[in-house]
This record gives sequence, C-alpha cells and structure tokens, in this order.
Amino acid sequence: MKHKNKKAFWLLALVLVLSMALSACSGNGGNQDAGGSDSGSGGTTDEVTLKMILLGGKPVDYDLVFGELNKKLKEKINTTLEVEFLDWSDWSQKYPLKFAANENFDLVYTSSWAYYNDQAIKGGFKEITEDMLQQYAPQTWAEMPKVSWDQAKINDKLYMVPNNNLEVTNKVVLYREDLRQKHNLPEINSLESYANYLKTIAANEQGITPFGAKGADGWRWHELDQIALEQNNDFKVVDLRIPLTYKLDDATGQVFNVYETPEFKELLGFYKDLSDNGAWSKNVVTNKNDIWQDMKAGKVSSYAHNLGTTGFNLAEARRDTPDMEFAIADITPENKKLGAISTQNGIAIHSTSKHAERALMVIDLLQNDQEIHDLSMYGITGTHYNPEGEDKFTPAPSSGNYTGFSNWGWNSYLNRQDASYPKEADDIFNNWQEDVYHYPLETFVFDDSKVKTEVANISNIMVRYGIPLEYGLVQDTEKGLADLNAQLKAAGIDKVQQEMQSQIDAFLAKQ
Repeated sequence: MKHKNKKAFWLLALVLVLSMALSACSGNGGNQDAGGSDSGSGGTTDEVTLKMILLGGKPVDYDLVFGELNKKLKEKINTTLEVEFLDWSDWSQKYPLKFAANENFDLVYTSSWAYYNDQAIKGGFKEITEDMLQQYAPQTWAEMPKVSWDQAKINDKLYMVPNNNLEVTNKVVLYREDLRQKHNLPEINSLESYANYLKTIAANEQGITPFGAKGADGWRWHELDQIALEQNNDFKVVDLRIPLTYKLDDATGQVFNVYETPEFKELLGFYKDLSDNGAWSKNVVTNKNDIWQDMKAGKVSSYAHNLGTTGFNLAEARRDTPDMEFAIADITPENKKLGAISTQNGIAIHSTSKHAERALMVIDLLQNDQEIHDLSMYGITGTHYNPEGEDKFTPAPSSGNYTGFSNWGWNSYLNRQDASYPKEADDIFNNWQEDVYHYPLETFVFDDSKVKTEVANISNIMVRYGIPLEYGLVQDTEKGLADLNAQLKAAGIDKVQQEMQSQIDAFLAKQ
C-alpha cells in the first residue's frame, strides 16, 4: 500500500512539473518566449481576433474573401483576422512608424527588403523559438528546410516565419521571337548573341526600340547590368545603393568597388557600342513608361527581368497579342544560379502581441492547410480562380478583384501555378533549381547605421554619374569612369567599404 502511495505521489509530481512546463511555453510576454495569453492545451479556448498588417492596396473583394477565410479560421482554431493594408505608395514611411508608435497589432509582413533586419535588431519582432514552432506551428516546422530557418536567423535568433517556396533570382530576357526569325538570327543564349539581336532590330525595324529600359528611380543596377555585370562575372553586389561587391566563390568575402574592376571597364565598351547602335532610347534616364505595355503595343522588342515576371508576361502575350511571338532566353547559362534567401517573404509577430501562440497557428494554416492556403492566396473558387488538378489554377471572372498585396508572405509548397504559365519558363526554372549555388555570405545583410550619410551621398552619385555612363550616354567613357570614381571617393566610399568589410569579417568568423 505504501508502495502504491509513493508511486502515486511521483506520478502527481510529474503531472505538476509537466503542467508548469506547458504553462511556461505559453509565456508572459517579452522576446524570449511565446508571450501569449491564450488558454487551453492548444491555446484555442478563447476566441481571438488578430490584427495583421500587409503591404499593398486593399483588394476590392477583401471583405468577401476574408469573410470566408475567417469562418474557416474560427472553425479550426477559434481565430479571426483583421487586416490593415499599407499602400505601395507610402508603405516605406508608414511601416517603421507603426513600430515606433508601438501600435497594437499581432502579425506583420516582413522581408529582407521590408525592414526585417532593422526591426529585429530594434526589438520590433518577437523571437520565435524552436519549442514555439514545434508546439504551435508543427506543420511549418516539419515542412520548412533547415537552411530556410538558418537564413532567417539574426544573431542566431529567429524573428520571422519565412516563406517556403524556392525562387531563383537570376535575370533573363523576354524578346520578340518572330523578329529574330524574320532576320534569320542565331539562337539568343549569350551576351554576344543578344547584342547582335538588339543591333539588328535597331538597324532594320523602324519605330521599335530594341531594349526597353527606363530611369532607375534611385536604384542604380538596371536589369541588363545585373545580367552583364553581376551574373556574367559571378559577382554579388551587397547593397543596391552602393557599388561594392564580392566574388561568389571567395570564401573570405573581400569586397571591392566594382567600378574599379577590368570587368566593368570592358563592359562600358559593350554598353557604348549598344547605345551608339540604337539599342535603347536616348531618353532612357528619364523614361517612365511601362516597358511591358510598350512591348505589348509593339513599340519595344525586348526587356530583362526575373524569370517569374517574364513567364507571366509571356503567358499574357500569348493570350492578348497572338499576332506577336515572344520567347525567353537565359543569356548567362553557364554562370551560377542564386536562390532568393528565405527572408525574401515572410510573416513576423509584433513584440507586444499577447497572442503569439495563436499567431503561429494562423501562419501554420496559411502555409500548410490546402483549403486555407488556396482561399488566402487565390480567393474564392469560381469567383476569383478555378483549381486545376492539385497544383494549377485558371483565373475566374473576378480574379482582378483579389490581387496586388503581400499574401506572398506565406508562399509555400502548396502554391498553385497559373495553367497558362509557359512550359519553357517552367523548364528553365526546373533546370536552375537543380543547381542553386549556396555561398558563405548568402544571408549577410549590411547594417548602414554607422555610415548612413555616406551611403545616401553615394546613392545620389550613382544616379547622377553612374546611370548615364552605364547606358553608354557619356561620350568619353574613360573620363566618365574617372569622374565617377572621384565623386565616390569624395562621398566616402572608402569609409563604407571599411565598415562593410568589418561586418563581413565578423559574420564569417561566426560560421
């Protein structure tokens, strides 16, 4: 009898210890735990409404779609979502202000280009631990590749649930295949063959601009430059505002000014030749036209962009302009293919959220529950889209009423592909993804806090001196390059390079 009582005592003690451990997982705020106040073993006893902030304009049919989505979320985890949209025209100003004002919200879109690193360092996001993921987002934990979690960590801590969908960042060109055939030109598969195409169109097709380009709006690296300079030489520009780069296969990550390289000097001759032969408009620096619309109108014969965009444009052209034949070409086929790091898109939890557990449950469903994922990504069946098999869809009559915002924050392996997406674009992607190149500095993000003034000055110099030079609009390219580098020196590029190298060295030392 005493033995049984003793055994019962230890069982009771074990139950109490486990109960305390589970309570600890629910947390009481702060960045080191779940920080929620939900109750019940699954955290879903109480009904909760979570506020989410997404980028982009509010879809016309938001109320319709999220009304249905909230019904499903309430059934599954007793939760509903209330979404605030930050329009593209002012999101960059309003986004950081919401954290500075400590506004009340739970979930927020974030990415490597939308303040992830900045807000994580400032304490704007709640830390997400492995225990939290295993308990409240078990499907996401199981499905997400380890490299994606690692890429999303800052100082060894995780502050977002990244998307789970591979994207290759290399650029390609979309061009008029009918014009290539008309002039009996060889296959476009290199910089040289593409340059030949551009110059041939310029010489023989009146009223058609061979290459569609426009002003950079403050971003220096135009799309063709990313192909001809970065991809073609296996360089990686660290920050698009600054001409500092490193070689992908350099394990020591030594940065250098790309404008001081022989590769860039040679490229200037390539650009000057294209410019002199009419490959693009002389008003390229001030051009604000929509390049794709100009291509559909027959005014432009080619442009450069990422594979996903060119693929969708090709499908659109085949639907809307069947009188013109387009095609996609990889003009650096032998060079390294880079995957976007997982922080390209993701969802974070506000550091002050009282419902972190429930927030993770929502993310888990958005990424991994087919019904929830389809509804949140594509809208209502028959109204906004029609599912085709397990992984494709066709647009329905009101597809345009549910689009244009950052639901890509929960991109996942459940994403459907438009059934009209061209097979050749799919083939290129499938070939690329088999050989995605991973490199030591893949997840490095430059912190410009100590050199903000210099970075701003350098960015202005690049727009003023760099863009005209790279579009071959400067008559004396040697003098133009010397002037550019002199201006960069005066703007403080050496100081920025020293700071960047110091951060890279520290980053590599931790690996």
